[in-house]
Amino acid sequence: MAEKRSLEEALGRLDEITRSLEGGGIELDRSLALYEEGIQLVRLAEEAIRDAEMRIERLNEDGGLTELKRVGLTK
Repeated sequence: MAEKRSLEEALGRLDEITRSLEGGGIELDRSLALYEEGIQLVRLAEEAIRDAEMRIERLNEDGGLTELKRVGLTK
């Protein structure tokens, strides 16, 4: 997995891998390769989620959420 995938792409590929592994009928080497790819995608997804959480925290600390509430854009 050389290219950087979006979170949505990673989750879609994880879904494909899960279906392949659950479906059975694939050789052990292929199963291991899919499992390894899946682990890499999980790590990518976790990183993307952590980054998003940090951005949200920074916005909240900077008053971004407070400002949105003040102008009536959020509850």
